[in-house]
Amino acid sequence: MPMSLTLAVSSKRHGLDLSLEEWREWSREEGAPLYVADQIISWIFHKNTLNPDDFSNISWPIRNLLKDSFNWNEMTIEQRLLSKDASEKFLLKTHDGLWLEMVLMPSDNRTTLCISSQVGCRMGCTFCQTGKMGFQRNLTVGEILMQIHLANKFTKVTNIVFMGMGEPLDNYEAVVKACKQMISKKGYRLSKSKVTISTSGLIPEIQKLGSDLPVRLAISLHQADNAKRSKIMPVNRKYSLGDLKKALLNYPSPPRYGITFEYVLIERVNDTLADAKKLVRFLHGLKAKVNLIPINLFPGVDMRPSSAERIRDFQLYLTSRSIPAPVRYSRGQDISGGCGQLAAKRQEELNLDPREVARRRRQGQMKSL
Repeated sequence: MPMSLTLAVSSKRHGLDLSLEEWREWSREEGAPLYVADQIISWIFHKNTLNPDDFSNISWPIRNLLKDSFNWNEMTIEQRLLSKDASEKFLLKTHDGLWLEMVLMPSDNRTTLCISSQVGCRMGCTFCQTGKMGFQRNLTVGEILMQIHLANKFTKVTNIVFMGMGEPLDNYEAVVKACKQMISKKGYRLSKSKVTISTSGLIPEIQKLGSDLPVRLAISLHQADNAKRSKIMPVNRKYSLGDLKKALLNYPSPPRYGITFEYVLIERVNDTLADAKKLVRFLHGLKAKVNLIPINLFPGVDMRPSSAERIRDFQLYLTSRSIPAPVRYSRGQDISGGCGQLAAKRQEELNLDPREVARRRRQGQMKSL
């Protein structure tokens, strides 16, 4: 895409970026009836339509104004990879040529969409392929919601988990605004109990989230020893476990659900009985569920999943202390769509180190200039 066209596209706000209140403000400024805002929102979220030409209950002058004033383009679906377990990974391309992924996971009674909040990630967790990509930029509100829009073309999404690329609370304002659209009756009408934000532990944002948004919280914990956690999760060097625990004790989690903790089990890193005991002590006083996830491998990682015996012993210790601890084997592992595996790769790139993929793409961009 020529540079001038890229700038022209990105200079307009996307239709998915605006809330109902912002559409009402736009209607007032343009001298349109305020009910037009509700009609626009209904077309976008309830009818899953991003073409103003199709907004049939809105006058043509307003439809033309909408086309001229906003960007209505969809992200490009560059590739769809179907797993043997029926989950599906989508490789998406933004207007400025960046790549991200989302994973659709159907089951008998729900369809969960794992969405991304950033292109890349700043957190640098050693067991996550996304962190090896480096960080490129935050996604906009519209780009976050676009993932739901595209997924709804194939099936009806019922659950959202912010467990794709990026640290959601590192893109706080956009993620919160997008979530409000997801749970609004004027938006995607999702139950607030079916939207989950996962974080590595950004304490100031966790504290804000509790008052800003009534959705479920998941903590990517993976270790309950400060020194050991800091080795695998650099965020812990800034926000220690003690401070994280204080924030979580004050977090207004729904009484029915509490807080979910994600714990990737890595051989000889965090899977001993001593590690389990420290985890139990950390969780004391919290209504918690722990998802135990054997690490998913990816090119360039020098870690291995814990043995079946270690996993069983770890799980039994937690459950003996009345802590629910299901073992979750990630879906989509065969398409690099499991927990910690997302790195915006094409099928032919799945076996490459993410840093090599990034290097090749930079070279390709330079050649195209």
